[in-house]
Amino acid sequence: MALQDDAGNLDTNLRTLARWRSTARVLVEALPNILKYDGKTIVVKYGGHAMEGGVPQHFAQDIVLMKQTGIGPIVVHGGGPQIGSMLKRLSIPSNFVDGLRVTDAAAIDVVEMVLTGSINKQIVSGINAAGGRAVGISGKDGNLVIARKLERIKLDPHTLLSKAVDLGFVGEPEAVNAEVLRTIIDSALIPVVAPIGVGRKGETYNINADTVAGAVAGAMKATRLMLLTDVEGVLDNDGKRIRRLSVPEARALIANGTISGGMIPKIETAIEAVEGGVDAAVILNGRIPHVILLELFTEHGAGTMITAE
Repeated sequence: MALQDDAGNLDTNLRTLARWRSTARVLVEALPNILKYDGKTIVVKYGGHAMEGGVPQHFAQDIVLMKQTGIGPIVVHGGGPQIGSMLKRLSIPSNFVDGLRVTDAAAIDVVEMVLTGSINKQIVSGINAAGGRAVGISGKDGNLVIARKLERIKLDPHTLLSKAVDLGFVGEPEAVNAEVLRTIIDSALIPVVAPIGVGRKGETYNINADTVAGAVAGAMKATRLMLLTDVEGVLDNDGKRIRRLSVPEARALIANGTISGGMIPKIETAIEAVEGGVDAAVILNGRIPHVILLELFTEHGAGTMITAE
């Protein structure tokens, strides 16, 4: 009986040592990357699709750990599904042009309410519950995101003439006040930004969250722009993830149809950010637990990275 107990204890000890060795290997692999990003700014765009059902604990933990390792994370969030649900509940019509929600006077109030009053505070609460110190703001606070009305030109299929399409209170960033974000980060806080902009005359604009994240990353000269979505990145024609693309390669894949649909605007945002001074942009599946840490602190990464060359 004693021999059996000794054998059982030995087996348990061996399994414990194996786990410790595995943990040590992870830490050894992560350490150079932790040092590489020390003091750097990383913008994380968190999509509304990734947080349906609430803010996952693993996302909040990743953001807190980034801050604790010396990184300055900035979270920019979307909220398309939640906005659509609220508009439906209030019987406010909603339609899209080129993937952009047409936002009239009634809809803009709902958009602002959902983004700044609901989703933003859910993310802030989630990060704080995980041990962080987050503060929620929108592009209107401190004139963080000065916006202008977004214009779209469409071809009329009947007359074959181009005409302007009125998207209502849909805007695009004209300027980002990086000093507002630097002040927050320097105060040991984590900014969580709702994609609402303000016009030169005080107008409220609904802005695509990817676009805001790209503009913020460019203004902050961020090391990384991380676009969290519901797919693992850019896939080749065999359905396999492409780990790295240069800007010319990404444009070529758009031209030949490999990159299509909703991935196109994300790649375009990534390209604009890189051309605007961001070291690299990455597209990740935000539903994978701890995908941010896997991308930043492991050699194999977890998404598709777009770089200048």
